[in-house]
Amino acid sequence: MQTIKQYIDDNKQRMLDELFELLRFPSVSADPKYAPEVLKTADYVAQKLRDAGADNVEVCQTAGYPIVYGEKLIDPSKPTVLVYGHYDVQPPDPLELWHTPPFEPTVRDGKIYARGACDDKGQFYMHVKAFELMMQTDGLPCNVKFMIEGEEEVGSNNLGLFVKANRERLKADVVLISDTSMISMEHPSLETGLRGLSYLEVEVTGPNRDLHSGVYGGAVANPATILAKMIASLHDENNHITIPGFYDDVIELTQAERDALNSAPYNEDEYKKDLDVQELWGEKGYSTFERTGTRPTLEVNGIWGGYIGEGAKTVLPSKANAKISMRLVPNQTSEKITQLFTDHFLKIAPPFVKVKVTPHHGGEPVVTPTDSVAYRAAQKAIAEAFGKQPIPTRGGGSIPIVALFEAELGIKTVLMGFGLDSDALHSPNEKYDIFNYYKGIETIPLFHKYFAELSK
Repeated sequence: MQTIKQYIDDNKQRMLDELFELLRFPSVSADPKYAPEVLKTADYVAQKLRDAGADNVEVCQTAGYPIVYGEKLIDPSKPTVLVYGHYDVQPPDPLELWHTPPFEPTVRDGKIYARGACDDKGQFYMHVKAFELMMQTDGLPCNVKFMIEGEEEVGSNNLGLFVKANRERLKADVVLISDTSMISMEHPSLETGLRGLSYLEVEVTGPNRDLHSGVYGGAVANPATILAKMIASLHDENNHITIPGFYDDVIELTQAERDALNSAPYNEDEYKKDLDVQELWGEKGYSTFERTGTRPTLEVNGIWGGYIGEGAKTVLPSKANAKISMRLVPNQTSEKITQLFTDHFLKIAPPFVKVKVTPHHGGEPVVTPTDSVAYRAAQKAIAEAFGKQPIPTRGGGSIPIVALFEAELGIKTVLMGFGLDSDALHSPNEKYDIFNYYKGIETIPLFHKYFAELSK
């Protein structure tokens, strides 16, 4: 541990400067106008892997954005860790809500504010620096492979094809991912599961053009109003999702599992204060931890229609649209839920509008074993770095490739994230604590050490 701490202390500013340089690339995969910058980011990541000591580094082309691969194979008899991360980021919009420019990292109160600071540039780059540390201090105890992609934020559409075509190249004993969060630095935790995802777009069309709301209002159905009513009907008075069959495959937790989950530290007043809300909302009969980690949900991610510019324009819109995501739990599948939603939404559409449902992407829910060598190695690493045992939790987000890795490579994943739920992922003013960044670089070499030792 002393060697690890000393190396970090000696290289602190450089490690931070390199992360800032990475954060300055506007690598937004969802918007084609950023394509040149996304490609530059891949090249930067590849160079930093080479600088850290990785061999066979390659920017692997796909039908979309490239996947950066690198490896260090020290001994075929030793275990192999496959590190996954992503260099693409969410769109920064709405720009006016950022206190500082999203692609000009700024430090305030010990926190780095920038798009991608936590999700996932700050977190995957910890692994690059931890790898550099192990290489420079002659402390790499196992084989390491890196696979850093550029399409996670748009569904990882090409990753599956890459994995299938490179099974031998990606052969490993475990996947290590830092794209999740902890309860806090005072209460370190390890996520033991993630929800799946079904993401769709709906379109409601009424008249063949926008109409004068005075001339036609009251005589022609307003698509925006109809869409709002249809969406509102998707939850009942107990905030239970009303789609027939939606809960058929949901595995209910036992009371013992619920009690264990709810034993984690939680202050509802602080939770509400952080979000500036008066009351919490959710499915009746479940706690906040259960609602955000073990129950399926349906949320509207965006809704639009008609005139939304400055000033007034009295129109009855021709169309209204919404983007909707559903988080899924074991044993739900994205394909089945997408079909159930589509069938139901078309069925509840009134005859005076036309409805279209377009699936975008999905992913499957996963539960990671807590009795594996890799999980125990992560426990020991966090316990040593933080001075206390990590609390097992369930993550509310989705990383679709976790199920893919298990299906195609036959290996499990360890979710060892160092972010916080309050880091404003996907929102304006995303942040990542500098302390967390360095703590990750400190903890990751310990994972490799214990994974190698426990694998003997």
